[in-house]
Amino acid sequence: MNKRILVVEDDVAIGNLIRMTLTTQHYEFDIAQDGSSALQKAISLKPHVIILDLGLPDMDGIDFINKIRGWTQTPIIVVSARGEEFDKINALDAGADDYVTKPFSVEELLARIRVALRRTSSEHQLEAESALFVNGHLEIHYLANTVFVNCVEVHLTPIEYKLLVVLSKHVGKVLTHNFLLKEIWQNALQSDVPSLRVFMATLRKKIEENPSQPKYIQTHVRVGYRMLRVHDDE
Repeated sequence: MNKRILVVEDDVAIGNLIRMTLTTQHYEFDIAQDGSSALQKAISLKPHVIILDLGLPDMDGIDFINKIRGWTQTPIIVVSARGEEFDKINALDAGADDYVTKPFSVEELLARIRVALRRTSSEHQLEAESALFVNGHLEIHYLANTVFVNCVEVHLTPIEYKLLVVLSKHVGKVLTHNFLLKEIWQNALQSDVPSLRVFMATLRKKIEENPSQPKYIQTHVRVGYRMLRVHDDE
């Protein structure tokens, strides 16, 4: 089945560029130029990925994300001229999965789309095999609270394990510092980010073959972290 993509973009030139890009890759797609029509199309089209510009004529893109997240977890890739860290963090905290700053290359956009589609596929697999997560040579046995790398059990502290589980349940999605802090410590503050970095560093030392060049957990500087989908031959 072809993958369906909803593009929410009011700039005609950018919309045409994305249209041509998706056409060459044989994706099914529809384009909406405002938030209201995009919400309607999201319901009828049931897209696998949404590409969203934040500067919509009838509503802010953050409001659109909040409305969408009320009923679906469809991956959202923000494509916006707003390049400040504050804007990225706000969008990701609201529920966006990824963020691309204009101007962008079509190759980068296609790569982000592939990541989002792989995340969707992995989530369906997790639903079918909810007790086991496999990513390359990394295995998490949720029911037993155990972790294996290359078939060897790795002993994690409770916080390290919680971090790994949260990342694994959002493969391919950038998780902000705020999101991770709330998931792990509930009442944590932004000032606790250094502690988060320490735990992430110790986790990497235990699961990464080369912690200085991690292949499982990617850092997004001053924003957060993302678990990458890894293939066995990588």
